[in-house]
Amino acid sequence: MEILRRHIERQVLSLTGLALGGVDFEQPPGDPGLFGPDSAAWRIHGDFTCMLIGGISALLLQALHPLALAGIWDHSNFRQDMLGRLRRTGQFVSATTFGSHADAERLIARVRAIHAQVRGHAPDGRPYAADDPELLTWVHVAEVYSFLQAHLRYLNPHLPVDEQDRYFDEIALVAERLGARDVPRSRQAVEAYLLAMRPQLVYDERSRDVVEALFTAPAPSRLAVPFGRLMMQAGTDLLPEWAAHQLHLELGPLQRNGIRIGVRRIAPILRWAVRDASIHRSRRRLGLPPLHP
Repeated sequence: MEILRRHIERQVLSLTGLALGGVDFEQPPGDPGLFGPDSAAWRIHGDFTCMLIGGISALLLQALHPLALAGIWDHSNFRQDMLGRLRRTGQFVSATTFGSHADAERLIARVRAIHAQVRGHAPDGRPYAADDPELLTWVHVAEVYSFLQAHLRYLNPHLPVDEQDRYFDEIALVAERLGARDVPRSRQAVEAYLLAMRPQLVYDERSRDVVEALFTAPAPSRLAVPFGRLMMQAGTDLLPEWAAHQLHLELGPLQRNGIRIGVRRIAPILRWAVRDASIHRSRRRLGLPPLHP
């Protein structure tokens, strides 16, 4: 069983930011990072399955904003390297959540420097800049909203509203460090923000290409193909109904039920197998007992 566990763990970690290296979550000893182990951020970001599903859903949601999409369209190779983008996003989220203060600040500074160079014009002629505070807020909200929705669906549907609000309040710190402004800091504020943003969201040829790139991205191994397919379906199922409709990704009740049953069967296996993810390494940094005895 231990050989099987380690094999599953290797497959899982190959999908995460840990595959990129560059962040030592076990150093320096005693450093709690930006949030610390008692934070809502650690709780919400600590489960691989939920974070992967939420991350996929966030990418689909973000693709509806033409200016946010223009930046990555013109300045990255994400369509050819979707797994690389997921890993880089995962590394940033995990390092700012679980990493030391120094690593969190280093990655924030690196992303700010990259954003400062991303400028251009969308197909409709409007200028965009990756460090535009409004675009940063959109990208942030799409991510954290999706992460929380995945947590509520697949890990703890009974998470109290005040804990959900605490999560949004805590995690706004990262967005603000990146330059976001007027970041919503509660569940009610996030829902109001998404409602207010809907008139700006567009499904166009670029959005369609992003959806296609996500669904056709190669898996890191043959064994990961069915898992990746299920995660893509679960990310789609997680979208708000209005976003799924706009993206032409609507699912029927039987499809939704099958997806959710599949995730609930595989998630406990992954939680059993993965013992060396970012949260586990960070707990060792703080001298805390392992999550899996």
